[in-house]
Amino acid sequence: MGRAGVTAGRLAWLLLLSLIPSAAATAAVPATHASRDLKYSYEYFVQSPQKLSFYSWYGSAKLYHFQVPSDTMLLRWLLQAFKSPGSECTDVEITVHFRYGAPPVINPLDTKFPANTTVRPSFYIKLIHNNTIINVSSPAPGDWFIAAHLPRSPQKIEVKGVATPCTYIFQPDMLVLRLTDVTILEPNMPLTQTLSGSQMKYLKVFIPKYTSDLQLELRSCVSNGSQVCPVRLIVGPNTLPQSFQKVFSCSDHHEPCRLLLPAPPWDTWLQVTAEGRAEPNVSVTFDAVASFTVCRPGSLGPLVISYISLNQSLNASAASLSMGRSPWHLGKRMGVGRSPFSLVGDFRNASALSGFCLLSYPVIREELDVVSVRFWPLSGSGIIVWSSLPTLFPINLNTGMDSGSTLIVILKLNTTLGSNMSVVGCLSAASPVLSLNTSQNCTTAFSEGYSLYLSDSSREAMLSVPYPETGNWYLSLQLICPKNVSECQQVRANVETSLSLVPCFNDCGPYGQCRLLRRHGYLYASCTCKAGWQGWSCTDDTKAQTVVQQNLATLLLTLSNLMFLLPVAVAVCRRYLVEASVYTYTMFFSTFYHACDQPGVAVLCIMDYDTLQYCDFLGSVVSIWVTILCMSRVKAHVKYVLFVLGTLIIAMSLQLDRRGIWNIMGPCLCALIIMITMWVYRCIHRHHCYPTSWKRWAFYLLPGISLAFVAIAIYTFMGTNDNYFYTHSIWHVLMASSVAFLLPPREKNTEPWAWSQKLTCRYQLCKNTQEELYAVT
Repeated sequence: MGRAGVTAGRLAWLLLLSLIPSAAATAAVPATHASRDLKYSYEYFVQSPQKLSFYSWYGSAKLYHFQVPSDTMLLRWLLQAFKSPGSECTDVEITVHFRYGAPPVINPLDTKFPANTTVRPSFYIKLIHNNTIINVSSPAPGDWFIAAHLPRSPQKIEVKGVATPCTYIFQPDMLVLRLTDVTILEPNMPLTQTLSGSQMKYLKVFIPKYTSDLQLELRSCVSNGSQVCPVRLIVGPNTLPQSFQKVFSCSDHHEPCRLLLPAPPWDTWLQVTAEGRAEPNVSVTFDAVASFTVCRPGSLGPLVISYISLNQSLNASAASLSMGRSPWHLGKRMGVGRSPFSLVGDFRNASALSGFCLLSYPVIREELDVVSVRFWPLSGSGIIVWSSLPTLFPINLNTGMDSGSTLIVILKLNTTLGSNMSVVGCLSAASPVLSLNTSQNCTTAFSEGYSLYLSDSSREAMLSVPYPETGNWYLSLQLICPKNVSECQQVRANVETSLSLVPCFNDCGPYGQCRLLRRHGYLYASCTCKAGWQGWSCTDDTKAQTVVQQNLATLLLTLSNLMFLLPVAVAVCRRYLVEASVYTYTMFFSTFYHACDQPGVAVLCIMDYDTLQYCDFLGSVVSIWVTILCMSRVKAHVKYVLFVLGTLIIAMSLQLDRRGIWNIMGPCLCALIIMITMWVYRCIHRHHCYPTSWKRWAFYLLPGISLAFVAIAIYTFMGTNDNYFYTHSIWHVLMASSVAFLLPPREKNTEPWAWSQKLTCRYQLCKNTQEELYAVT
């Protein structure tokens, strides 16, 4: 099916390898660029194909995880989509989402996200069963994710095995064109470069920690003997869905050409591409210079250590810490949990903050569970926020598993501020925002952060970031006085922080279930909703069922099983005790299975859900089996052997595939063959149609068969997720009524239920008529 398509797609992919230099020239390098000027290496990554599903929740989307190496000049994906052959399989649109750093946050159903949740749309394309190529020039190195899914799942409940399913397969392959020779630009060291025509030069510069500004400068730029600079700078990596690459044309500016980048990413290599914009055969010579503005951080870490070493009363606490107690217990012994000012030392006064660009708090990462982490400052939950410099919280999300969770940030103001004062916060990745004010947005050099705001009128702020990007995150807080800055100089705010990584926001609420999903070694979490609730965290109540509707659905599905009392009563009256016990078993487990299967609040589970479901399916199929065998009128010992043997085979079949259509069709066909065989035998033997009475056909068999066919039609073709409560209840009623009609009359040689003999002597002395035998010797 899809193997031939995959092979053909890879052959076409291999043909593209020979065109990579020219293709790279189209995507990232000018056509006149000679391949001999740069050294390339090709790396090819293949993901196994997966069968796509119609979308109902995030688990329906198939996730693919790639690792893009550093110094990659061109990233190329080959997207291959196939479908199973056959005229009944129509063309279906496949949606493919891309994101750097974390799985894409998608919303194909247009549902509501929870309050205080910030979501940025992912980059996506739509394709229909063909091969598509996606190019990304200068991609950011690290994790890249692709999620693919079919359109919204149909509401109709498909019976497994009734129709031939259509299979849609998707496979992405990745090819990277990597530079093996990239020039390193050292700080404050001029690097002479020469460009010919539209040639490109690839540079990279390392950004150290605590860099507040990066300045790139082209000096002594000479082109064709004149001091013009036909050079364009492309700085930064390319990410999806939104790219923050800086493109700066030096031909539009005077000598020297400068590009200032505030808040560049810390502890990483930054890509710089210099592209010549001169005429062919015209060279440009310039000196590239990179300079940093590095700030001086004020950290509480050394103060905490010195405080512990000078205070002799903390020796016992330090010993308990070495024996395995958490730093939280140590903070409590030091009084840190009671007051955030006990470890600050000289930083209590605003005058002690001069000369620093930020105040960094040591943050402890505490692993709670799988993809569940808590971050808290070593000095306790309360922190100090000043106006003269930002307070910084570093958050490490670099483990590779953190991007599959939800980052929760909760801030609470414990200080009364003036009417003109507020606390502004910014949560950003890769680098912090070191200058906060009311007018500046929360943006760094190559990314956009998430803003928070605290004041006397809004004393709490909460932010939820689903699937945060892998890397180092920073929370910056600063006190702002927009009208009178002098008022803020000696004012400090006490803010209580709570930062955590949770698998699902609010544990998906009362109408959802948080599930951990796995793609090879990568774990991520998502919510699956019930009772009509929708959304990323099951908070969208647009189509939610009310409590009355939930109770009504439970009552319909459970009380409709009481119709099985009718066939039980008929079977007992006609002395079919085995059949009556089977119907009682089916009624009991069907009632409590549907009581446990409800998605809302009206739920009752008397035992494990899987056990209830298995017993319900087993009872339903065995009821059909024994009813048809009872109609066949075989001899009693043969009938009971078939009862037991068929039940054992049905139990084995249900264990193999519980929802397969042949679990019902197989026993039905076998029982019908036996019944028809016996009826034909009686017809031939008696020379008369069997059953012989027309009343039996008119008033019992035909109504029973009609009810059974109507029930099967409703069960197979009319069931949807919306009307399931009604259609399945009707199925219960019709099948129970059908069994009551189809059960045959009582055997002629069996007596009805009655006393075997009546007591005639009452209070009289009854004569013993039994003869006694005496042995006379």
